[in-house]
Amino acid sequence: MTSLALPSPPASPSPIGVAELRALLTSGEEFALIDARETGVYAAGHILWAVSMPLSLLEFRIATLVPRRGTRIVVTDADGSGLATRAARRLGELGYGDTAVLKGGNAAWEAEGNLLYSGINVVSKAFGEFVEHAYDTPRLTVAALRTKLAAGEDVVILDGRTPQEFANFSLPGALSCPNAELPYRIHDLLRTPEAQVVVNYAGRPRSIIGAQTLINAGLPNPVLALENGTMAWLLDGHDLEHGRTDHAPAPSPAGLAKARESVARLTERFGIRRIDAATLDRFVAESGTRSLHLLDVRTLEEYKAGHIPGSLPAPGGQAVQATDEYVGTRNGRIVLLDGPDAVRATITASWLIQIGWGEVHVLADAFADRPLESGKPHPVILGDPGPVASVTATELRGLLDRGEAQGEVTIADLASSLVHGEGHIPGAWFAVRANLAATAGRLPGNGTVVLTSPDGELARFAVRELAGATARPVRTLEGGTVAWAAAGLPLETGEANRLDDTNDVWRSPYKLQERGDREAAFREYMRWETDLIRQLGRDDTVSFKRYA
Repeated sequence: MTSLALPSPPASPSPIGVAELRALLTSGEEFALIDARETGVYAAGHILWAVSMPLSLLEFRIATLVPRRGTRIVVTDADGSGLATRAARRLGELGYGDTAVLKGGNAAWEAEGNLLYSGINVVSKAFGEFVEHAYDTPRLTVAALRTKLAAGEDVVILDGRTPQEFANFSLPGALSCPNAELPYRIHDLLRTPEAQVVVNYAGRPRSIIGAQTLINAGLPNPVLALENGTMAWLLDGHDLEHGRTDHAPAPSPAGLAKARESVARLTERFGIRRIDAATLDRFVAESGTRSLHLLDVRTLEEYKAGHIPGSLPAPGGQAVQATDEYVGTRNGRIVLLDGPDAVRATITASWLIQIGWGEVHVLADAFADRPLESGKPHPVILGDPGPVASVTATELRGLLDRGEAQGEVTIADLASSLVHGEGHIPGAWFAVRANLAATAGRLPGNGTVVLTSPDGELARFAVRELAGATARPVRTLEGGTVAWAAAGLPLETGEANRLDDTNDVWRSPYKLQERGDREAAFREYMRWETDLIRQLGRDDTVSFKRYA
């Protein structure tokens, strides 16, 4: 990660009213709407187009989602009680000079007759429901699929999630093929013109998007979405498989030729704008006045082998399925980077255009004759916490051994509650960074407080905040909890010690261990998904487009 120091802050953020925000949402103007609450709290109810940007993680996310410092940013929270103002002031310190706070927050937005939405990635999920209704995407139930399989019908089951998600659980006999890869890899999998293609996902929207992707690409075979995905499979009492890595193969020359045919069709139908390398260079030169998001839509392995500096990996159509995790600026420029055929970029562009998030362009053969870098992306961290006092894992273990009984050392863990629950330093207290000033007095003991986080970076930013709220010495753990584990020191699981509620993250129904609880959560989740179309019908800020 790259850390950047920034200029001194401007004046306090200005207020913005509900009517002005509504006008901004429908204006076509470039801006960002961010919600400063923790993601789990945000998921309980937020404005449709608001991006989750917890104050706790602001320095770590803002440069990726809102790269241009001159972008107009509106910050909101639950009720305007102060969290949004804190976030806006921090944005000013990080160099964002045009910030405003929604007066009265989400409560004021709702009080004036506007809708709040629960869940995460709601724009993308609501768009999936919109697509099904707009295009009447064919679908079948789990029972119908099992009947076809039992009868020996020629059925190809493709899982449109990422390979990592597929490895966690999958339908028996399915192949991993992320949605934007479907038209790219499908042709070599079809033995006959009558072969049926069933696209599956964990829930509804991506199954719908995947199936409609193949239909839009002109695949002549029957294509269906598995209704309610693997949730329905489990609710019907069937088992999933785990740990599989059966991926759809790369296309043969004949398969690639068929895939390329879909590009021309989609380009014409959705008015996809293709640019050349010179235009990209111009966009980069203009990125100080016009936001630019570079998304590499190839596989993660291709990205790691060589990518354009500053681009983000967005493989398999993930920019469609979780747009707000890749682009935080509405109406900015999005350039999708792909190889010479541009099949995957064209598929992704066709959907982003229909969502109406920004100005979308495709650059084919994006990596020819350009300097590339290899490896994982390097997220930019804004700001610099400066020098902080720290201890090594070995030193912390010694301090604990000597002083734990007297309460002389207390550990506060700033990892997410999910990560904390899966493994933390024994005795560590789960804490939310943005709440430290309020919760510092509840930390047990009277000696040194050691802050940790997975790699130690978040803890470094929190030292000054905690030190301002307590007279106790504050240190960080060098290298964080990862360094503790690497030193061979023990971890414990669970959430026994908590300074905060564990509503900092959204929790998938799949994480529930008790079968009854999980099945009830599945049913509630599916009701939530299908109800999104009703909410969209009452929301005039929606910019989804239907193409004939």
